[in-house]
Amino acid sequence: MTNRAAFEFQPFSRKQRMVLGWWLPESGVSAADGIIADGAIRSGKTLSMSLSFVVWAMERFDRENFILAGKTVGSFRRNVLGTLRSVLAGRGYAVTDRRADNLVVIRRGETENYFYIFGGKDERSQDLVQGITAAGAFFDEVALMPESFVNQATGRCSVEGSKYWFNCNPAGPFHWFKAGWIDRRCEKNLLYLHFTMDDNLSLSESVKRRYRSMYSGTFYRRYILGLWVAAEGLIYDMFDAGAHVAEDLPRGDDGRPRIVPGSWCVSCDYGTQNATVFLLWAKGADGVWYCCREYYYSGRESGRQRTDAQYAADMARWLDGIKPKTVVVDPAAASFIAELRQGGYSVRKAKNEVLDGIRFTGTLLSDGKLCFLKRCQNTIREFGAYVWDEKAAERGEDKPIKKNDHAMDAVRYHCSTIIRGTGWIM
Repeated sequence: MTNRAAFEFQPFSRKQRMVLGWWLPESGVSAADGIIADGAIRSGKTLSMSLSFVVWAMERFDRENFILAGKTVGSFRRNVLGTLRSVLAGRGYAVTDRRADNLVVIRRGETENYFYIFGGKDERSQDLVQGITAAGAFFDEVALMPESFVNQATGRCSVEGSKYWFNCNPAGPFHWFKAGWIDRRCEKNLLYLHFTMDDNLSLSESVKRRYRSMYSGTFYRRYILGLWVAAEGLIYDMFDAGAHVAEDLPRGDDGRPRIVPGSWCVSCDYGTQNATVFLLWAKGADGVWYCCREYYYSGRESGRQRTDAQYAADMARWLDGIKPKTVVVDPAAASFIAELRQGGYSVRKAKNEVLDGIRFTGTLLSDGKLCFLKRCQNTIREFGAYVWDEKAAERGEDKPIKKNDHAMDAVRYHCSTIIRGTGWIM
């Protein structure tokens, strides 16, 4: 039933061709129960893995169910399904996407199979896959999913001849997927392939250089070198006072600040006993976001807490006539958000995915897109004290220590919510 013509794709690297054909009898490894592909970003894992999975399913089964899993259904559609549909259509497959059911029906000739999309976002996600009987499962970015979801999904693959496809970028060395699947791959009868950007023949050397310049520290070792390494030491080890601190905003010949009109924003991390931080931002005409002013008040250190109304009054005085386009606030600070809105501010709840926000903020620092005026002393100080939690790393978790993080949270809120959320970085 094998269609050898299905694998005459160009250009595919040697490692991508191994992914595409590992399940063929002549590969020598077809008896494996699944495949793991990890390594660097942009290394060609996702397309070759997803394509291999679908072609295998269509060559081996008819009228069976299969699991397609991403961190969320939306991320799977965005990162995998769009390109995969185009490639499959070019190879003669008919693809019908029933979005309401998160079901993709794929046909070729008389063969038809059913691919259900699931999101493995948190521990509750395991409930979503209960009840389905599947002939195989493909997990995109499996290291971002909870172990319970993956165990539940693989446990549903009870059809004779079922196999697994796992695709991911590395995390920490004690991560559950590395410890339970990669390190036990022989015991679990799994094929393992490690990818670098050189395994993606579609990337030019200039593009690879650009990606290498985007990361540093832990995330460089993970996303560029493709290593399962611990998050340790300074979180923003790419921060350099010589490059990221300035005396003042850039000014034109007339002495006026050269900033994008209407770009004034405030980001806020709110605390009661812990510090409350306001940061004032403006986008320079040079494309750099400048942190121009900070407010930093710790109820614990001062021995006196402030009310929401007092903080709102402080913000008005601190802004000194500047009217921000928006104020981005810690999403947990519901009462303060209500106070600000009552005071006439346009308020947005901050996007608060910590690791994703840290990665993006680090990329902006590496790209020279963030700068802090010298007067923002607490923010600059925290860059030198914001560190990874080594005890959490031993448990397989990436977490910052919850100290010296108030200004850092406010910086991250601005980057994740304003710069990424609005596309202003472009």
